[in-house]
Amino acid sequence: MLLPFAAQAQAAHDHSATYHAVWLDTGYGRHDGQDSAHWDADGWVGGDTHKLWLKSEGEVRDGDTEGEVWVLYSRNVSTFWNAQIGVRHDFGDADRTYLAVGVNGLASYFFETQAHLLVRGDGAIGARLRQENDLLLTNRLILSPSIEVNAISKADPQHGTGSGLTDATAALQLRYEINRRFAPYVQADYQRKLGETADRARAAGKSDEETRVTLGIRWLF
Repeated sequence: MLLPFAAQAQAAHDHSATYHAVWLDTGYGRHDGQDSAHWDADGWVGGDTHKLWLKSEGEVRDGDTEGEVWVLYSRNVSTFWNAQIGVRHDFGDADRTYLAVGVNGLASYFFETQAHLLVRGDGAIGARLRQENDLLLTNRLILSPSIEVNAISKADPQHGTGSGLTDATAALQLRYEINRRFAPYVQADYQRKLGETADRARAAGKSDEETRVTLGIRWLF
């Protein structure tokens, strides 16, 4: 999803130029009687080889805000792949900072792939794999499935997280691009806690899964 758009944005510029692109999804949903607002931003500034990559996602639910911010140096290492290093900071209930090392690129069958290894100050090592794709139903109507899986090597009882695979989220977004810069969408997300993290949730009397539907707008700057 991001890379084809990015490629189009790049094509309109000279290869020696510094340019940028920022995508921002802003959405609203309601789950278990609570209103929630969501954001997912992804953008970069730089040239063909070197970029500063910024990402953020999170939600505001019942007055509480949780999210994460990534700041990454990104270097192109092949036609469709970038190597990245930087930091991720989680804010809200779990206030954590990680060293992030990974890759971002376009895998087979046009799956945009983000894979990062995360190292926390207390020695815990985490990982995140995310893939998504764009399926053009028409020139303007796009179906975008995605999946994300997280893992951590060290349990965090304070925040209900066990070691091993912690959670997975599958999402399906259907958007209509009025133009490249403005696209209303509806998105369904299914999140499932996994392994020890799911056991901890059930032991605390909480659900180990969540489904939500969000209405929103995708912006391109």
